Amino acid sequence: MPPLADSISSLYLNIRILIGRKLFGEFGPRVTRIKRERMLKGPCEASELEALHFVSQQTSIPVPRVHATYRHHDRLYIEMDYIEGETLDAAWRNYLLPDQKSKVLKKLKGFVEQLRELQPPQPEFVASAKGEGAVDYRIGTKPFGPYRSHDDFHSVLRGRIPLEDCSKVFAEVVTRCHPRKYRTHFCHADLAPRNIIVRGDEIAAIVDWQFSGWFPEYWEYTKAHYSLYICSDWLDGLRDAVGNYDEELQAERTLWAKLDQPGAEL
Repeated sequence: MPPLADSISSLYLNIRILIGRKLFGEFGPRVTRIKRERMLKGPCEASELEALHFVSQQTSIPVPRVHATYRHHDRLYIEMDYIEGETLDAAWRNYLLPDQKSKVLKKLKGFVEQLRELQPPQPEFVASAKGEGAVDYRIGTKPFGPYRSHDDFHSVLRGRIPLEDCSKVFAEVVTRCHPRKYRTHFCHADLAPRNIIVRGDEIAAIVDWQFSGWFPEYWEYTKAHYSLYICSDWLDGLRDAVGNYDEELQAERTLWAKLDQPGAEL
């Protein structure tokens, strides 16, 4: 973008953010409500924009509709729907009854099944929705991939440690899990209650798709545990929604502890 155009874009964004915060208050460091029905999020990863378009076109999963995008200093900003409601995290802790929680989990299971019906570009692909580099802070802050095989992806998770040495460096469970053959599914990859907006016991939207992409089938389950605090009954219900991958979770937890953000070396 030419310098003048960049300056105008910067001024426009700053004014909208300033006015939005005065009118609606603070919503977080990267999210500003700019109208009653709109919000501005940024800077964002390109993978989030790709996923919002892809999921809205290919499924009935409720996601915020994208209205416009902006570039400022080569960073992406997305103007999208503001979703009325509250996070499932708050609802789960404060007022949802057991039968209401079951209703939410049943609906979520149906949405996960829709994601799993989507066909990957290649059988063992690991990439963003568009088949480009994915982003996941579990790996690091830089985009990684695309990878044409799960073996390549697993090698990155191990910091390129050869499989035959894994039991000595990490644990036997990593040696057992990484050679297995997995299906490839499209994953949200951050399916935590804070990223699910509800109105009562209805799911209004699933948000924050920046880490989404094509991953081995267990990734949705293991990444759902990659959080500081999660209610135990939520995790029990999630296991039914996405499948039980407890051994893969054990392997991932070993890697989380011994090799934090392996993508930093890529």
